[in-house]
Amino acid sequence: MVSTSRRATPIWRLGFNDFTIQLNHRQLLTATLNRAGVEPALHTAALIALDKLDKIGVDGVVEEMVSRGVSRDVATALLDNVGSGVITSFPDGEGAAAAANLAEITTLCESTAAAGHVKFAPFLARGLSYYTGAIMEVAVPDLAGSLGGGGRYDGLIGMFLGENVPACGFSLGLERILVVMSERKMFPPEVAQSSADILLTVFDAPTIPEVLKLAGELRAAGIRVEVYPEPDKLGKQMKYASSKAICFAAILGGDEIARGEVTIKNLDTGEQQSVARAAVAALVRTSA
Repeated sequence: MVSTSRRATPIWRLGFNDFTIQLNHRQLLTATLNRAGVEPALHTAALIALDKLDKIGVDGVVEEMVSRGVSRDVATALLDNVGSGVITSFPDGEGAAAAANLAEITTLCESTAAAGHVKFAPFLARGLSYYTGAIMEVAVPDLAGSLGGGGRYDGLIGMFLGENVPACGFSLGLERILVVMSERKMFPPEVAQSSADILLTVFDAPTIPEVLKLAGELRAAGIRVEVYPEPDKLGKQMKYASSKAICFAAILGGDEIARGEVTIKNLDTGEQQSVARAAVAALVRTSA
């Protein structure tokens, strides 16, 4: 007899409660650009500059627009025009339709888990030309960038299919999410453990082939290994290992390679020793 009951899929919550879904509309921005006097050919350049407002400030955006061909007077007028009142400042036309679309989205969100988190962001631009409608980004207070973003891009798929296909997409910045969760200590104890047993540092470019070879040897022995992505100061690499709760760091410089040894540092105790290359896996395994 086959059971027809279905087990409910568990819901995993990351634990973010202070996030904001910033919302804007490309057609609203287009109407604002037109009203400020930005030439259509310079719209993309202006939006790319505007999208950097949180990083370089108003003066920086104006200077970048000027460097991209927008006159200083027009750039200043644009920054003056883009503000919290822009959503109600278009009585008709393209801007009014975009504002109505944003109002509808905001109202619908009040019936979802996004309620209370959606905020109109007049300076949000997402400087990619394929966006055609609403655009959005997810932000948290202690991160300069965003945790995710997306929007409508109705014309993009049609470029390849030859017919119009409405589309809306959203992507999450997994690495940024993990960084913020790690800094806030949001991981539950059962998953807060290190993702690796040992970090292989990279002393300089000529040693990279041997570092990669050692990584393969240790993985074959059942050791979880992370390789630092590029040559860097050893102190910075050690700090990176500590931030990820990795217990051991391995140094394989030219001297170690010549001796057939690896310098191992225990980041919990500070103890450092040189061991035969073939003995590294056993040392890490017995000390874990």
